[in-house]
Amino acid sequence: MATPQQLQLHAPLSGVLMPLDLVPDPVFSSRVIGDGVCIDPTSNALCAPLAGVVSNVQASGHAISITDDNGVQVLMHIGLDTVNLAGKGFTRLVEEGQQVDVGQTLIEFDADFVALNARSLLTLMLVVSGEPFTWLTPSSGLVDSGQPLLSLNPVERTSQTPVPEEGDAVFSKPVTLANPNGLHARPAAVFAQAAKGFSASIYLHKKQESANAKSLVAIMALQTAHGDVVQVSAAGPEAEAAIAVLADLLLTGCGETVVSAQVQAEVQAKPMEAQSLTVLRGVCASSGSAFGQVVQIAEQKLEVNEFGATQQVERDHLSRGLAEASVALQQLRENAKGSAQADIFKAHQELLEDPGLLEAAHVLIDEGKSAGFAWRAATESTATLFKSLGNALLVERAADLSDVGQRVLKLILGIRDQVMELPEGAILIAEQLTPSQTAGLDTRKVLGFATVGGGATSHVAILARASGLPAICGLPAQVLTLANGTQVLLDADKGELQLDPDLEAIEQLRTRRQLQRQRQQHELAHASLAACTRDGHHVEVTANIASLAEAEQAVAQGGEGVGLLRSEFLYLDRNHAPSHDEQASTYSAIAKALGPARNLVVRTLDVGGDKPLAYVPMDSETNPFLGLRGIRLCLERPQLLRDQFRAILSSAGLARLHIMLPMVTQLSELRLARQLLEEEALALGLTELPKLGIMIEVPAAALMADLFAPEVDFFSIGTNDLTQYTLAMDRDHPRLASQADSFHPSVLRLIAGTVKAAHAHGKWVGVCGAMASETLAVPLLLGLGVDELSASVPLIPAIKAAVREVDLTDCRAIAQQVLGLESAEQVREALRLYHEATVDTSRVLEN
Repeated sequence: MATPQQLQLHAPLSGVLMPLDLVPDPVFSSRVIGDGVCIDPTSNALCAPLAGVVSNVQASGHAISITDDNGVQVLMHIGLDTVNLAGKGFTRLVEEGQQVDVGQTLIEFDADFVALNARSLLTLMLVVSGEPFTWLTPSSGLVDSGQPLLSLNPVERTSQTPVPEEGDAVFSKPVTLANPNGLHARPAAVFAQAAKGFSASIYLHKKQESANAKSLVAIMALQTAHGDVVQVSAAGPEAEAAIAVLADLLLTGCGETVVSAQVQAEVQAKPMEAQSLTVLRGVCASSGSAFGQVVQIAEQKLEVNEFGATQQVERDHLSRGLAEASVALQQLRENAKGSAQADIFKAHQELLEDPGLLEAAHVLIDEGKSAGFAWRAATESTATLFKSLGNALLVERAADLSDVGQRVLKLILGIRDQVMELPEGAILIAEQLTPSQTAGLDTRKVLGFATVGGGATSHVAILARASGLPAICGLPAQVLTLANGTQVLLDADKGELQLDPDLEAIEQLRTRRQLQRQRQQHELAHASLAACTRDGHHVEVTANIASLAEAEQAVAQGGEGVGLLRSEFLYLDRNHAPSHDEQASTYSAIAKALGPARNLVVRTLDVGGDKPLAYVPMDSETNPFLGLRGIRLCLERPQLLRDQFRAILSSAGLARLHIMLPMVTQLSELRLARQLLEEEALALGLTELPKLGIMIEVPAAALMADLFAPEVDFFSIGTNDLTQYTLAMDRDHPRLASQADSFHPSVLRLIAGTVKAAHAHGKWVGVCGAMASETLAVPLLLGLGVDELSASVPLIPAIKAAVREVDLTDCRAIAQQVLGLESAEQVREALRLYHEATVDTSRVLEN
């Protein structure tokens, strides 16, 4: 009998080998089911790639699993979405439990029928049991049925049968499967993958049958169908948690988006009151509130033919679609309301020219695929790869790529976007909105939106804030079941969607919005006034910017300088480094816009890891937020930092120049950077150095502030990163973002310690993170002794007004009080009560 060391897997049919990454189905391309091969078939019979027992064959005939004597499990899946054919076009020649030999025919299929009636004929052979393998043949090109493809390497195997834990098993409530085709390969893989994450013995039950919930093959062997009633049982340390997660996964379809319509029908059949759902909670993406009616936005399904005409015809189709998309994106850039919005669509344009995407699409076209099929496969596989890397920023880029992909695909297919007739007072509800959809919203009718996906720093959130639309992301999937026309109250500041608001809440909202509008007008009219507390303490309110245009806007909004110039805007989204002249002229123009009486704080290049540069070779990192970024990257490539120092120094004398180093954790980093700066200043003949400071965004720097303070000119606290590193929570995680709160007492104590250390050595401290843009935080930060608040440009008038409303003595008292609290929620509540007790809105408006 063959051993794992000797085992070879043979091609189950003839055809063209394709990288698994290009399979236009994320469960397969991201290897949730297992690693293996994809073949675009030219034969119509599926043969056994190894000897063993048929451990499962689907009733529909589209998928079959074989297990050998050593426990190696191999799944073969003919076509994509072929489960929907319900067995038509397939002839099964073997039964479950039957012993088969290598090369034995397992299933015959009508290739023409399947190609015409299913999404694709692409056939997968996946090693479900997880053995690593090496290729015995080139991983692309033609392959013949029976040809040796892979050599499996042995692994230490654990039993697939869960070991029963001591104690009674916990059972979920019965769940009726809404999946139209039951738990076939795709949802079964998602379910098994989730089950593997729990330390528990877990089973899935259907009537009298049971399956190991961590085994894809066992789940498929249950042969579940739409409407089957199943239960999950678990025993072990994490049994309760496993039951809760897995039962919910079954209810929501195990990743199948087609389920949402089924769930919607079932939920809408019941009165909403019976579900005891009055408030759905998510994360604030754009502040504000609105009362209106639900309008569900469903994703448009596009039908794409897999095979095309000649290679040249399909290449022409693709080129034309890309060109038209670029023109449309250029129009969006020109109509953008600011540089941040324009940059989003500039990045979309650059995706259209990405050589990796274009090459992947052209390879498929050369294999006979249509332009639409090839483009969709290339974009979807890349987006899936981004999502699988566990990086929140890459997940957002995946959303951008999907948006671009759909735009081009519609143009290739000749489908024009239909303008949706929206009612007045619409609150849009969607699984996810794209940047294109958000940019095109009619703000005369749309009052706000709420989504299941997305993040608080996504491009959609940026566009929502630019449009002044309140928005929530990260809501539970139940929001997709709300009927159109349902009246809801969207309170983005609280991250809440109220499904049954009372008249009093609606009236309070209207009153609050009217006061907010009056307040904003008042703040803007007085934006040029100094930010001085009622007892005469001046605080400098400056701007966070990333362009010359924003510098000019900051001055117009009353900004007293720039507390953070994000210099990486000169380096990102391009294929080569900016020249010295380009950098120098940009810094000088920004400095001139500010003038010699205002501070200009330039942060040196903060890229690497989560923000890679195309022209700076960097290794991929498992956790880029803990990797080579900021000052670490620049000191590894000192010429990059020298070039930037030289360009920044060209603006000396035009404004009060400050240079700030990001991600500093060690004194040696500061000293080496200062040495490079001094050498560049000497080479330019400068007799006076600009002020040099560091960002406090890592707990290590905050805890050693007393050692850094003698060697810096200032500190600037980046509360976003300081919070995520202190709490070990990704600030962009849609489920954790509401907990990754800078008002957490641990973060406040680090700020307090930093200020104390700085002031002991006569140095000033600014805050340039998002916390400085929250009016609620103003008395707290003043009370902790912060000297400068650097805010988002549109919020400068509000922050200055908030300073003018308080007494420094009171601020110190409330700051000391909240340092002793135990949660961010308690801190926020204490600050709200302080605000209500000390600030008389009507008096503020009168003055």
